[in-house]
Amino acid sequence: MNQNNGHQHTTGHHGHGGGHGHAHGHGDTATEFDWDAMAPLLEREGELGLPQYEEAARWIAGLREVPEVRRVLDIGSGPGVITCLLAEVFPEAEVVAVDGTEALLERARARAGRLGLGDRVRTLRAELPDDLELLGKADLIWAGNSLHHMGDQRAVLSGFAESLRPGGTVALVEGGLPSRQLPRDIGMGRPGLEDRLDAIRADWFASMRASLPESKRETEDWRALLTAAGLEPQGTRSFLLDLPAPLSGPARDHVIAEFGRRRETFEDVLTAEDAAVLDRLLDPEDPAGLRLRPDVFLLMARTVHLGRRGEDRRPGR
Repeated sequence: MNQNNGHQHTTGHHGHGGGHGHAHGHGDTATEFDWDAMAPLLEREGELGLPQYEEAARWIAGLREVPEVRRVLDIGSGPGVITCLLAEVFPEAEVVAVDGTEALLERARARAGRLGLGDRVRTLRAELPDDLELLGKADLIWAGNSLHHMGDQRAVLSGFAESLRPGGTVALVEGGLPSRQLPRDIGMGRPGLEDRLDAIRADWFASMRASLPESKRETEDWRALLTAAGLEPQGTRSFLLDLPAPLSGPARDHVIAEFGRRRETFEDVLTAEDAAVLDRLLDPEDPAGLRLRPDVFLLMARTVHLGRRGEDRRPGR
């Protein structure tokens, strides 16, 4: 289970993605992720989305209902970008990066060390939902674009609720809006390229979900699912990342890598025209390509849903 840190995944927006999202280690070869190889992209994506995630984390920290936060679990932490942010926003807390890929946890430990957070950031290698019992108790569980990589989302949410101390909060980063990086008409091919890529990604995402062990279809009413897990909904907010054209180097690098992943992942279902346009966009020497064109931007919204464990009753009662 690895997080993208943001439901914006490298193959497109899930709801995840960035910062923080990530995934379960199971599935068929068509939908498995090589999270180790994707680590640099995940790290860059998380860093670009830090303003969104910091705003979300400070929103949580400012809620009157939130008790003292002593322990935080970052579920599907990936390379630890959001883990370290949570450690900064909750300075009294131990923050645990939870992921199924040791190479990503190594990056999380290294990042925490560079930022002077090594005394409060811990790592836990775990595959969810199998290892839910390893999580221990927490005051905040941050699940950034990771829940949708688990077949039985309702059962996992109930497990999160059981892991919360009374008054604790689950923060789900799910939903949001598909990212946009280009104008509707880019001057080559049929207008609406990103809309068509979104439609392909929606089919891909459905296939990924269906391939997960014990996969169960759920209406993506996150408030209702939090309630079913025995949690009291605390609110939902969306957080915008708006990087206008022309993009800086790291942001432009991220967009190029994102389009490269789409070209590779969707190769078998792209039309010949769209494949040719993507090839031009990915050509570093083409004046109409992503490296040189001046109109490349990055606009995305991530949505955070909060659920609180009540003080006087156990989840599910």
